[in-house]
Amino acid sequence: MPETDRSDQLAGEFFDAAIGLLRRVRDGSGDRITAAGQLIADTVEAGGRVFSFGAGHSSLPAQDTVYRAGGLAVMNLLSVPGVVGVDVRPATLGSALERVDGLAAAVLDTSPLEPGDVLVIISLSGRNALPVEMAMNARALGIKVIGVTSVAYAEGTTSRHASGSFLKDHCDIVLDSAITVGDAELTAPGIGAPFAPASTVVTSAIMQAMVATAAGALAERGIEPPLLRSGNVDGGHDWNARVMSDYADRIFYRQ
Repeated sequence: MPETDRSDQLAGEFFDAAIGLLRRVRDGSGDRITAAGQLIADTVEAGGRVFSFGAGHSSLPAQDTVYRAGGLAVMNLLSVPGVVGVDVRPATLGSALERVDGLAAAVLDTSPLEPGDVLVIISLSGRNALPVEMAMNARALGIKVIGVTSVAYAEGTTSRHASGSFLKDHCDIVLDSAITVGDAELTAPGIGAPFAPASTVVTSAIMQAMVATAAGALAERGIEPPLLRSGNVDGGHDWNARVMSDYADRIFYRQ
């Protein structure tokens, strides 16, 4: 096959791979995603708060649920300076900070999280000290932990935490993204490394499915879910102002 023909097919192959992963997660983890959404609904109904955390590119799905049109207004980002995103310079510093012991405890001690709240921790590998300790310390404080990770990493790599454990070992609910070790879906002649990661696509879908479940569960209980509307539709800003006023004590990204 000519090289140009092969390259023309790569986009379609990536979409096929991503769709296959989404179907695998839907069919294999649907019950656990439902349980996670129900836990968030329980927390909102009880007056608790909900936070999400991810380091590096795992922060992208966490951020995608915060202050999001069509999402729950009470989803907050637990931010750890230097590890959320790739805005830190050099970018490699963020990866280094994920392996620092004790950082998670310091973050939680100074965060607004309280017993009974929910913390969603996203880590593709789940092997670094920061997500492992974040989960361990959060549960010790009485916080419910939902972990979004690839279980395959626990089977195909070694932990970087002193305990030898992974994120999945310290969660109330584990949502498996089914991403293979290395997070690259494609290979091609003349390209030395696997490429085309799909973890962000899949993990973002898991997060949105979980939030959708929570909204539906609240509605079934007779509670209007605190959803935000787009500011680019008529009446959106007024709607959002009302929701944010009603839930002001549980929204931290405005403070």
